[in-house]
Amino acid sequence: MNYPTWDVPLIGSVWVIGLIAIFHVMISQFAVGGGLYLALAERKARREGREDWLEVIRRHSKFFLIVTGVFGAVSGVGIWFSIGLASPESTSALIHNFVFGWAMEWCFFLVEIATATVYYYTWDRVDAKTHQNLAWTYAISSYCTLVIINGILTFMLTPGDAWLAVAGTGQEASRFWSAFFNPTYWPSLVLRTLVCSSLAGVWALITASRINGNEAGAALKAEVLRWSTRWLMPSFLLMPVAFLWYLYAVPDNSRYLIQAGISTIGSGLFTQVTRAALVTAMTSATILAIVYFLAWRNPRDFSTGHAIAVLGLALAATGATEHAREMIRKPFTVSQYIYSDGVRRSQLAGFNQTGYTRGSPWKDSMDQGELMFRGQCMNCHTVDGYRSMRRLMNGRDRKAIGNMLTVLHDTPASSPYRNFMPPLAGTSREMDALGDYLNALVSPGTAPVARQAMRAH
Repeated sequence: MNYPTWDVPLIGSVWVIGLIAIFHVMISQFAVGGGLYLALAERKARREGREDWLEVIRRHSKFFLIVTGVFGAVSGVGIWFSIGLASPESTSALIHNFVFGWAMEWCFFLVEIATATVYYYTWDRVDAKTHQNLAWTYAISSYCTLVIINGILTFMLTPGDAWLAVAGTGQEASRFWSAFFNPTYWPSLVLRTLVCSSLAGVWALITASRINGNEAGAALKAEVLRWSTRWLMPSFLLMPVAFLWYLYAVPDNSRYLIQAGISTIGSGLFTQVTRAALVTAMTSATILAIVYFLAWRNPRDFSTGHAIAVLGLALAATGATEHAREMIRKPFTVSQYIYSDGVRRSQLAGFNQTGYTRGSPWKDSMDQGELMFRGQCMNCHTVDGYRSMRRLMNGRDRKAIGNMLTVLHDTPASSPYRNFMPPLAGTSREMDALGDYLNALVSPGTAPVARQAMRAH
């Protein structure tokens, strides 16, 4: 079974990962787009002989180094820590199948961090050409990290038939490039590149909004703000086209989740993907309005408060988009290979025959029903918080709970859960034990019939 199991009260392990990941993605994509922003901004300033621009870029490079080098790096470590606890089987699969990919990414990341540091601390200490080359070295290495990470992230949704054909045989490395350049690789890379460009402009608004001074300072502020807002334009113009390309490449079951969200928006059968998409659309439209009417048309009135508000909206859009991307991969962590509860698809039949909890290190010290809950439910549910099982089971008697578990175990074609919940693994005795455990959550004091029978046996 998937262990260790990590019980995080109220929000669950899934949102520990989610909150860290949203924060990290917001910064890491700024690190990619912001590197190109610094390189092009410095080139513009030096070509035009603008010392005032160079001073703004110097300040922005310090802000850039602190945000990406400190908060970005720490949150990246936080992701590894949290996914290793919450989903060790899936984490192990990604490491083992992409060990050389991760090695390449870490090498580029080392160059990226070192170059960003040297770039900031060598202002006026090296000649202009060398300093400009440092900026381009950073921009290229940071984009290479995106190129590699994008391959691994898209692999989780569309590993491809060639890789799936050898999955679990020990020959996965022979299909490395097939898995890396998977069906959604290119549309996702275009989408992320556009996002990186827009976030470079969004974060630059913070620095530009803080330019103060006399009339010359106000004019400089207007110039930098307008130049920064242009970085958002490619995203707003090309994002819909790139998204349609991406949607065309995703599997049918993922498109079903999106269509189900749209068709059931009134009844609420499955609306999380739709809600996330609406949040992305509304926040993006609001950003466009603020940037156009304030940063572009009235730059002198654009304050740091406005810039922070735009940044907050961008964070909401990033979070909603990443949430939707995770949701359309359900019920898998790696599509068609590992379910979101850590069970490999190839293991399902064996667990149903010999038992899911049989190999658990806690089988002699913990109730079998609780073991089932911790191993297969707790990745997405909590007892009393996010997706509370006590609330979801409320109003159901023991028979109704058992019927629901049977549907989740057998996964008939008519099951409303089939497309976003993994099948329950285990023997009939383990299903009964899980039913008793869930029944005890909503009806304390109920006799645990299956548990007593298991112990008597």
